[in-house]
Amino acid sequence: MENKFRFSDDNKRYHTWNYHLRHKFGCKVFKVALNGGFTCPNIDGSKGVGGCIYCSGGSGDFAGDRSLGVYEQFEEIRERMHKKWREAKYIAYFQANTNTYAPASVLRERFEPALAHENTVGISVATRADCLEADALDYLSEINERTYLVVELGLQSIFDGTGRLINRCHTYAEFLEGYEKLQRRGINVCVHLIDGLPGESAEMMLESAKAVAALRPHCVKLHLLHVLKNTRLADMYANGEFELMTLEEYVETVVSQLEVFPEETVIQRLTGDGGRDALVGPMWSLKKFVVLNEIDKRMVRSDTYQGAKCAQKNSEE
Repeated sequence: MENKFRFSDDNKRYHTWNYHLRHKFGCKVFKVALNGGFTCPNIDGSKGVGGCIYCSGGSGDFAGDRSLGVYEQFEEIRERMHKKWREAKYIAYFQANTNTYAPASVLRERFEPALAHENTVGISVATRADCLEADALDYLSEINERTYLVVELGLQSIFDGTGRLINRCHTYAEFLEGYEKLQRRGINVCVHLIDGLPGESAEMMLESAKAVAALRPHCVKLHLLHVLKNTRLADMYANGEFELMTLEEYVETVVSQLEVFPEETVIQRLTGDGGRDALVGPMWSLKKFVVLNEIDKRMVRSDTYQGAKCAQKNSEE
């Protein structure tokens, strides 16, 4: 079946991160995941303690070694990634915890060594919508003028009941306020959603996708909820308080979500997984390429694509 999706050079029927970067920079670009040594307001007690219920001590489990400086982390990870992609360029990815939760002077101290690396073409900063103070926004605006910047906001769900359950410690209204602050400054935003959160139905997950789609963000990450050892989520799962999604349920949910996102929105991620030693479930999530292939096959069988429902709505109007 012919693929008519315009943001694709292959069989993908959605706007992949790889496609976006290759067409923007003309070569392979990979993220260098770094740990800037930041904490989080729902870990340090200013808003909550313990982090989100799925957090194993701070987001960014695959980020660099915190005991090393940012430059040293960058060098170590870059060399490892170059064994696979010799001619690639890089995006410095401050992944662990809340990377604007500090004065701008501290952000500058942490970010600039990564930006100074030769062949660094951009920076991605993971943070919370309620941690965007004026001085941090000014510094992000400065970065945005000199390189490719994406600020990642962890929303997970538009439903505040879910937010309270997962100990997110900010509301959907606060997310919208932070999102608007970045939009007013012309800063690219990537919004994170998690599918399979306790108490959420497929209809609720789709509603979250529709609400985010209406914002027309630069990028979106769709994550599968996975349970890691030594988390409050693991205790809830052991107590039978919720069930994990099956592969089939996840594929159906993701495809329905992709259909409502504008085709211009870049899909940075379509699943999520944990380290094999730490993962409680679902174990099928370890087979990432199987998950992605099942999504591709489902879209082909239905002859659908990213934006199909969005386009349908626009044509009806």
